[in-house]
Amino acid sequence: MKKILIIEDDRNIAELQKDYLEVEGLAADICTDGAAGLKQFQENSYDLLILDIMLPNLDGMEILRCLREEKEVPVILVSAKKEEIDKIKGFNLGADDYITKPFSPGELVARVKAHLLNYEKLKEKFNKHHHAGGVEGSAVIVRGLRIEKAARRVFMHDREANLAQKEFELLLFLAENPNRVFSRDELFERVWGLEAFGDSATVTVHIARLRDKIESDPSNPQYIETVWGAGYRFRV
Repeated sequence: MKKILIIEDDRNIAELQKDYLEVEGLAADICTDGAAGLKQFQENSYDLLILDIMLPNLDGMEILRCLREEKEVPVILVSAKKEEIDKIKGFNLGADDYITKPFSPGELVARVKAHLLNYEKLKEKFNKHHHAGGVEGSAVIVRGLRIEKAARRVFMHDREANLAQKEFELLLFLAENPNRVFSRDELFERVWGLEAFGDSATVTVHIARLRDKIESDPSNPQYIETVWGAGYRFRV
C-alpha cells in the first residue's frame, strides 16, 4: 500500500484529503505543523508528499528545499496563491505539481495516483538500465550534450547540468523524439501523465529552466526550439 504524508495546517482540509485517498486504497498520515512535518517525512518512508505552502513554524517552500537535498519522491504543492511567480518558485525547487485552492478532492486523488504511477515507471526503467549495465548503451549524445539515462545525469561539454526530476524527464523525452513538434498539452500529458488535470503552463516553466541549464545562449536555443503557435521540438 502506497503511503502519503499530508502536511496541511487546516485539519478539516487534511482529513478530507485523507478520506478520499483511503477510499482509493492509499494510506495517509497528517501533520499540521511545518517543522514537525519535515521531521516526520525525514524519519519515515513515504511514497508521496502533499504539501501546503502556508504552514506554522516552517513554510512549504523551505520544507521542499530541504527535502529535495535528501529524497526523490513526488511532491504536490497546495496553496491559495494563484500567482505564476509562486508556481515558478515551487517548480524551481523541485515540486512535481502545484494545485491552487479551492480544488476538488477527486482531482487531487487523480493527480496523486498519476504521480505514483509515473514514479513507479521511472524506478522500473532505472532498475532495468542499471542491471543491464553500460552507460554508453543508454546515453543520448547530441552536439556536446550527453544524457545518461541509467544514471539520470546530463552533461554539457563534460560539465554536469544539475536537473530536477521533471526537467530530466522532459529533456529525455524530447531528445528521444528528435525534430518532432509537441504542443504544451502533449508534453504535459506524455511527461507528467496528467491528462485533463494539469496546468500545461508548467511545461513552459520547465522549458525555460532547461534552456538556462543546457543552452549556451538561452535566448537563442540550439537544442530545444520553440515552434511558434505549435509547441517545442528538440533539434538534431
